[in-house]
Amino acid sequence: MKKNLIYIILIAIIAVIAFVPGVKEKLQDTFFPIATIENAVHVTEEDYNIELQGINVPSTNLKVFKNKAVFLNFWGTWCPPCRKEWPSIQKLYDTRKGNVDFVLIAMNDQEDAVRKFLKENNYTVPVYIAQSPISEKILPKVFPTTYLLDKNGRIIIKEDASRDWNTETVHQFIDNIIK
Repeated sequence: MKKNLIYIILIAIIAVIAFVPGVKEKLQDTFFPIATIENAVHVTEEDYNIELQGINVPSTNLKVFKNKAVFLNFWGTWCPPCRKEWPSIQKLYDTRKGNVDFVLIAMNDQEDAVRKFLKENNYTVPVYIAQSPISEKILPKVFPTTYLLDKNGRIIIKEDASRDWNTETVHQFIDNIIK
């Protein structure tokens, strides 16, 4: 009887993992993050072609960052979760700006509001406003949305929520993509 109960519990656990939406992906992301890398989407040459007006840096085009590791973040001064993650982005930038390029694109925002936000908080991470259309592949549906791209344009991390970016896990991802 005890043996049958164990089998039933194991079958139930396997069924939950196999058939409940999101459980398998959550477990896979937690215990096997490399699977995320293997299934990564590539950003193409056309996707990189975005004219960027520099706010605290010179204006450029995103294609300048092709073949480089890039921390690409879409945010807005009007977005509370975006504001919440900024201190951790600044800390990550301060320690990793020599290893990865940072491109933060303010969306649906006024230039003066962005400048004021950066100045009031003493933020120095490079910030831009897109001046040309953004590819559907990377265009955010929610804010903030952040991508960590490797040198080949693979999306290694895609996060469409606020998070602490100054963690050991993120530092390890950066170390792995700059090799």
